Amino acid sequence: MTIAITEPLKTVVTFAHPILMLLTLFLAIYAGYTGWQYRRIRSTEGEEKKILISKRYNLLHHNLGSIFLVLMVAGAIGGMAVTYSNNGKLFVGAHLIAGLGLVFLAAISTALAPLLQKGKDWARITHISVNVLLLGVFVWQTLTGFEIVQRILEQMSKAA
Repeated sequence: MTIAITEPLKTVVTFAHPILMLLTLFLAIYAGYTGWQYRRIRSTEGEEKKILISKRYNLLHHNLGSIFLVLMVAGAIGGMAVTYSNNGKLFVGAHLIAGLGLVFLAAISTALAPLLQKGKDWARITHISVNVLLLGVFVWQTLTGFEIVQRILEQMSKAA
């Protein structure tokens, strides 16, 4: 079953996913930066440590991570919904598999938060490792997404 929507709305819906995911990638990079700043507090002393603590990177990192998880899940569901709505099927390929993997990695990373708050070093190392992997896969998925957007634009220009 496909849902019939008007052409102007279809265009907006089609490009909402790539725009949302590109913004989510930038959010992930910024969340990584805030996590790195928060981690610096452990190895810094004196006035610099006070300045880092006052910026509350811990809360910012936690909040950005929560927003990231919501956007990642919404983006995955939205992307699949738009693809299915436009084509009547999903295309199982690198982009879809990477997207589902990203949701899984984001869930693992977020699930480690209670252990991080308890100071478990293995959880911190795992959290950082998972997020580095997540960023790498996310960049790769963005590249495959650009290829899909280019194909959609070509189809739109041929139809016009």
